[in-house]
Amino acid sequence: MRSTTPHSGTARSLTGSLAVLAFANLIYALDINIVFVALPEIGRGLGFSKQTLQWVVGAYTVFCGGFLLLGGRAADLLGQRRMFSLALWLYALSSLAGGLAWSPVAIVVARAVQGIGAALLFPATLSLINRLFDEGPSRNRALAIWGGAGASGLTLGSLAGGLLTSTYGWPSVFFVNVVLAGIALVAAYVVIPKDPPRTERRSFDLPGALTATAGATLLVYALVQGPEDGWGATPVAAALVLAVAFLLAFVLIEARSRDPLMPVHLFQNRSLVASVAITFLYMGTFGALPYFLTVLFQSVQGYDAWQTGLAFIVPSVAIFVGTQLGARMANRLGMRTTLLLGFVIGIAGTLGLAPASVVGAPYAYLVPGLVVSGVGQGIVWTGMWIAAASGVAHHEQGIASGIASTTLNVGNAIGIAVLVAFANQGIDGLQGEALRHGLAAGARHAFYLATAGLVVGLLVSLTLSRKVWSGVPAGAA
Repeated sequence: MRSTTPHSGTARSLTGSLAVLAFANLIYALDINIVFVALPEIGRGLGFSKQTLQWVVGAYTVFCGGFLLLGGRAADLLGQRRMFSLALWLYALSSLAGGLAWSPVAIVVARAVQGIGAALLFPATLSLINRLFDEGPSRNRALAIWGGAGASGLTLGSLAGGLLTSTYGWPSVFFVNVVLAGIALVAAYVVIPKDPPRTERRSFDLPGALTATAGATLLVYALVQGPEDGWGATPVAAALVLAVAFLLAFVLIEARSRDPLMPVHLFQNRSLVASVAITFLYMGTFGALPYFLTVLFQSVQGYDAWQTGLAFIVPSVAIFVGTQLGARMANRLGMRTTLLLGFVIGIAGTLGLAPASVVGAPYAYLVPGLVVSGVGQGIVWTGMWIAAASGVAHHEQGIASGIASTTLNVGNAIGIAVLVAFANQGIDGLQGEALRHGLAAGARHAFYLATAGLVVGLLVSLTLSRKVWSGVPAGAA
C-alpha cells in the first residue's frame, strides 16, 4: 500500500529536501556531545559549582523531553515546514545567547530554550521525511540517511567539542550552531516543499498540550535530578507527584476532547505501540552506553577530552554503517526480522564490552565490542523509526513522531538513572587506584544490565506481526 500523501517536486527536489533534513539531524546530534565535552571549561569560565554544572546539560534534556509531544502535534496542525523553520530559529538564537552568556543562569536559560527548539525540530524533521517519501523502500532509505547523519553528528560533536574548546574557548561550541542552523534555515526555505493547504479546520487541544507538557517536563526533571539529589529530596518527590497529577489530568482531558493532542486510536497501530516501547528500551540501554564509555575512557583509563573524542570515532562509524544496513534489511527482510537481528547483534556487542572494561586495558580490547554493538544500534535505530511511521496517516505523522521521541527521552533518563545507581554501588569513599577499579567494575555491571534490557527489546520486537513488511502498513497486518 502506497502513501496517499501528495508529494511535491521532482526526485532532485526530494534529494535536496532529504539533504537538508539529514543536515538538521546532524546539528541536533552534534549538540549532544559538543557541549558535553566543553562542560569543564564552561564550569570554570562562568563560575559554576560542581553541583550546578550538570544543569547545562539537564536544562536542555528536561525541556526537550517535556515539549516533544507539543512539538509533534504542532507540526501536524501548524505545518511541518513551518515548525521546522521555527525550530531552527530558536536553535540559532538560543545558541547565540549561550555563547554570549555571562552567568550560570544565563547559559542555563539559553540551554532550556535550545531544548524547546530541539523538541520542535526532531518531530518536524521526522514527520517531513514521512510526508515526502512514500512508505516502503523509498522512506526506509531516507530514514537510513537521516539516521546516518545523526550518527555522524555524534562523532563530529565529540571531535569538534575538543578542538573548538581547546582552540577558541567554550563559547565557540555554541557559536558554531548559529552558523549551522542558519545554513539549514536558508536551505529549508529554498528546497523543502511548502506545507500542503489545510482542507479541514481543527482546533488545538490547549488543555491537553499544557497538561502533557507540564507532566512530561516534571517527570524528566525528576528523572534527571533524582540520582543527584536523592529520590527522597523534596523537589524531586514534589516533581514526581505533580508529574503524575498532570499526566492523569492529560488522560482525562484526552478522553473527552474532540481534537485530542494524542489521538487514542493511534495505539491500535501495533507497529507504533511496539516502536514506542522499543524507543524507550533503546535509549535506556544503547543510549546509556556513551555515558559509561566516557567514564571508562576518562576516569578509568585517563584519556583527556581530545582522546575521548577520538575514541568515539569507532562506535560512531559502526552506528552509521548499521543505519545503512538497517534500511537494506528492512526492504528485504521486513521490520520484524530487521529489529530482531539488530537486537541480537547489539546484545553480542554489548556483552563483548564487559570483559575489556578493566584498568589499563588497551583501547584495542574494546574495539570488537564497540563495532558489533554499534552496528546493532544502527540497525535497530533505523528499524524502530520505520515501525513508528508505518500505517500512520499523513496528518498524524507529527504526533506519532512526538510520542516515540518522548519515550526516547524518558527512556534515556530512566536508563541512565538505573544503570548509574547499579554501577556505583560500593564505590563511596574509594579514592585513587581503588576508585578506578571500582568504576571499571561498575561499567562492567552496567554493560551486563544494559544487555538484559536489550533482551527485553528483542522480546518486544517479537510482538510485531510477521506480515509487517517494509511496504505494508502495520494497521493492515
